[in-house]
Amino acid sequence: MSVALTPSLVTNSQSNSQSDLVPISVASAIVKMLEEIGVQYAFGVSGGAIVPLWHALQHSSIRVLHFRHEAGAAFAATEAYFASGSPVVVFSTIGPGITNAMTGLFAARWEGAKVIFVSPSTPASRRGRWAFQETSAYTMPTTGIFTSESLFHYATTLESDDELPQIYRRLAKGLAQPGGFVAHLSIPSNIQASSMKASLSPGQLSLAPATATEETIAKCARLLSQRAFAIWVGFGARNAAAEIRQLAERTGAAVMCSPRGKGIFPENHPQFVGVTGFGGHESVLKYMRESCPFRTLVLGTRLGELTSFWNPTMLPERGFLHVDIDPEVPGTAYPSVDTFAIQSDVSLFVKALLKYFPENKNQSVIALPRSERKTINTRVKGLVRPQVLMDAIQEVIVEKTNAIVMTEPGNSLAWGNHLLQFTESGRYRGSTSFSSMGHFTTGVVGAALASNKKAVAIVGDGAMLMNSEVSTAVKYEIPAVWIVLNDGYYNTCRQGVACLGLKGMDTEIPQVDFVKVAGAMGAEGIRVNNESDIKQALEKAIASQFPFVVDVVIDPTELIPIDGRIDSLISQTTTNSKGG
Repeated sequence: MSVALTPSLVTNSQSNSQSDLVPISVASAIVKMLEEIGVQYAFGVSGGAIVPLWHALQHSSIRVLHFRHEAGAAFAATEAYFASGSPVVVFSTIGPGITNAMTGLFAARWEGAKVIFVSPSTPASRRGRWAFQETSAYTMPTTGIFTSESLFHYATTLESDDELPQIYRRLAKGLAQPGGFVAHLSIPSNIQASSMKASLSPGQLSLAPATATEETIAKCARLLSQRAFAIWVGFGARNAAAEIRQLAERTGAAVMCSPRGKGIFPENHPQFVGVTGFGGHESVLKYMRESCPFRTLVLGTRLGELTSFWNPTMLPERGFLHVDIDPEVPGTAYPSVDTFAIQSDVSLFVKALLKYFPENKNQSVIALPRSERKTINTRVKGLVRPQVLMDAIQEVIVEKTNAIVMTEPGNSLAWGNHLLQFTESGRYRGSTSFSSMGHFTTGVVGAALASNKKAVAIVGDGAMLMNSEVSTAVKYEIPAVWIVLNDGYYNTCRQGVACLGLKGMDTEIPQVDFVKVAGAMGAEGIRVNNESDIKQALEKAIASQFPFVVDVVIDPTELIPIDGRIDSLISQTTTNSKGG
């Protein structure tokens, strides 16, 4: 199987003669290139230095959205990619425009999105002369921003239109490969406006997807057939949901998932034991203690801290079979554990593995521990408990709509991971990777736009105050929904430091009326003070055709399910104090 790319961008539709080509600006040529490689959206904040490219984008087939902050644009681009599967452009002006975008672009890299960042830089003749917002090696670090390092898979500064064919090929190749791809194309303002006559095409490029050999597949089948095994599903397995379910049902394997992997394997399935890591379920640890598998087949998760907490209880008797498209992933989280590393696309791997496990209608499944949802009755008086809110979200939004549901890092993520239950892939988004506040207060706009359906962000008041794109949603009539857990604190920090035995830490946030804030920006909203009003408020938000904020006054004393995170912090503190 191969992926063939045959873009044929030329500056004159039918001409073969170099002399007959019609000159166009470099900015226009770059935009045509972006169209050819599948870009449908461009999110960003404009400025004088990016005007030629911005103008070319506005006059193309690419839909351009003007955001309020560059980081918000990058977060939204990340979620628009996951909602659509198409690469998304982020644009900014020079200097602070670039640095503002960095946090959102780091999130794109860590989440595995395909995002192309285009920015201007100071023309060569003006560098070192204190140009306005000068963007050059004289004023900004180049390593890591304008070069391919830990942030960008590919980064370059365009100094001449002669470089465009090579840039085009690099971008096309990066986007065609499995996994994420975050690129940065920096274009000096004078180069953007200059003319070019050369044709532009990367030629034909064919890439074979990463897949394991038949010998490797057969060995995996032998190892898994020795005794009972478990399957640990991560976000990287989201395109293999049907195959993973078949494998589990044919083998009787217990299945657990990372927080980002919720819904890939149905959470109501009898073989599902629970969510691991941050906000995860005690049923997983009970299964590992009482019915420890011989081996665990890990599919598309890094097993990082918020997925595993590096908890030794999660170790199978004979180690992991770890499948990932990134060869650097297997063996990294648990370096001292036996790991059979397989570099492969997860879907291709599981499809190949299924041949060794024919359907067995008489397959018996042992009784497995499961996370049981506890019914909590609403109360007439008192602040809203997060558990009651999550039950209402489950009933009104998860079970009765096809909306994408997102949980902002912090207590929203913990409650969502712990209490919401999904039965299909693509419905839930949470970040346990870069895990930046503001990711989903802004990302919800990109997801709602690119999916062409409702997207709901469950967020904290701290995140909502830090960075939201309600105004952007209003301008472009994007019906995103924000559900704000308004408890007047950075509550994960507040409860976390208390569990660590620390006192006198300032975590309070002055109470904010987010409905008034939303109304001032042109959005709709409703404030919820009582548990009996939650469902009606959620129904109104889902029915609305406009951006909508549900401001829920939350009881901050309810204990957030973050025991694993606290234990991990204590473990790290103890290790550091011993000089480890």
